[in-house]
Amino acid sequence: MKLAAYPAFTATAFQSRLAYRNQVWSGVFGELVFMFARIAIWTSVFSTVASDSVDGVTLPQMITYALLAGPVLYWDYSRLLRDVGTAVKSGDIAVYLLKPLLYPAYMLANHTGNFLFDLLTVTVPVAIIIGFTVGLVPPASLFHGLAFLPFWALSFGMLFLLTTILGLAAFWLMTADSLDWFFNSIMTLLAGGIVPLWFFPGWLAAIAGNLPFAWVSYYPAAIYIGQLDPSQALTAFIIGLVWFAVLLGVLLWLWAKARHRLIVQGG
Repeated sequence: MKLAAYPAFTATAFQSRLAYRNQVWSGVFGELVFMFARIAIWTSVFSTVASDSVDGVTLPQMITYALLAGPVLYWDYSRLLRDVGTAVKSGDIAVYLLKPLLYPAYMLANHTGNFLFDLLTVTVPVAIIIGFTVGLVPPASLFHGLAFLPFWALSFGMLFLLTTILGLAAFWLMTADSLDWFFNSIMTLLAGGIVPLWFFPGWLAAIAGNLPFAWVSYYPAAIYIGQLDPSQALTAFIIGLVWFAVLLGVLLWLWAKARHRLIVQGG
């Protein structure tokens, strides 16, 4: 299948979400509750210290970090895990093998549509509400604002690869139901989405900062608020690209193995 055909899957996924408009309201409400809970926690933490900042980060910066590392960067990967797991469990995955497409590329196109829908209908409204009620800070500088954009794209790609690799494990486990909890636990600790890595003990921050999970939430949000200087940002981006290439190779290899395994089961 030509690459030009995949955007049609993105458009279809986006349009299909329009049929469930009530989910938009529940999504916005849920994200607001989650964000205001995090804001309350960080406000309480900062109120216990005599200084206006903790480790060089002010409360408005921490609130901005929480928004970026949460709703902006941390899209709903559970939907992707469920889709892969359901396709394997029901046998519908065989249909995709008969079509002239690459299944991981199809999933990327499909969930790009879901991501764009959530971004426009949930994330942007939540950001606007938080901005007007609590306040958000702009990028630390023009460089940090511009650098955030490629890191955001890398974040999306990294989370997609990690989730799809985990989802393909359903070919061996025959279910992906338990993988969501497992992956969420790892991401909660190592991605920096809840607690930034600069609050970690030195040894744990050194480990987590070099694992691919950190490129999902921590590095993009940290760069936006100015926690990394230009040289550190460039180094982090290069390392992130290396991780992206490695994970892409793992995904393609695993998909080749999964296809063979599915054919053996059916034959």
